[in-house]
Amino acid sequence: MAVMSPIDFDAEYLRHKVRETYDRVARDPYDTYHFHRGPDYARDYLGYDPAELAALPPISVDRFAGVGNPFAAGDIHPGETILDHACGAGTDLLIAARRTGPEGRAIGVDMTPMMRECAQLGAQLAGLADRVEIRDGRYEALPVPDASIDVVISNGVVNLAPDKTRVFREIHRVLKPGGRLYLADVVVARELTLDARANPDLWAACIAGALVEDELPALAEAVGLRRGRLVGCYDCFRNTSAADKVARDLKVHGVTFFAVK
Repeated sequence: MAVMSPIDFDAEYLRHKVRETYDRVARDPYDTYHFHRGPDYARDYLGYDPAELAALPPISVDRFAGVGNPFAAGDIHPGETILDHACGAGTDLLIAARRTGPEGRAIGVDMTPMMRECAQLGAQLAGLADRVEIRDGRYEALPVPDASIDVVISNGVVNLAPDKTRVFREIHRVLKPGGRLYLADVVVARELTLDARANPDLWAACIAGALVEDELPALAEAVGLRRGRLVGCYDCFRNTSAADKVARDLKVHGVTFFAVK
């Protein structure tokens, strides 16, 4: 299983590579990368609502680099508290903030300082700063109290984590009883080679850390989440250089996944 990285893998070096990659995206989203970005990609590949994207400032949507559409997993209800546990520049976070309304809250956690700055400015420009809070942190140790969140949003995060069980335990910890997980992530059709798993560049490209598709619901169930099911599939690496780095029969793709505590 891909729940853990290879035994001799340097997790801190991986975090450094991931932070370095997304710091670059935050500073220059228009540079060349091996994954897609931006509002056109979100709309055309992932099925985001064009009107919701158009209502957000470029500092957020131009830096969007998700791999699926977590909002395909379910609704955001007025007054709910939402956590985006690796919010990046804030596209998903701000969509959730608008949907939860003035009585709700949207908390974004991210480990990349420049992405947090973009998300904070995006919230101000979108007129949503009164219901958005940005926090420094990592998805393996969320700076959020137990049982305080109605919906956890996740987009392209689990594949980046060396210890995926720990990430799912944190999701379970912060969700209220009955709280929901709306998760989009990268999966593969079969297990990657150890050489691929140990390649930091492929980790930063959201491929080397991908779970085999069947492992996702099993991992959620193992930490106590219920009713796990896949609800969407996305060809998120179509026409990217990242797709050329792995075998075609791996069928690297994005999915949306739902579960409840």
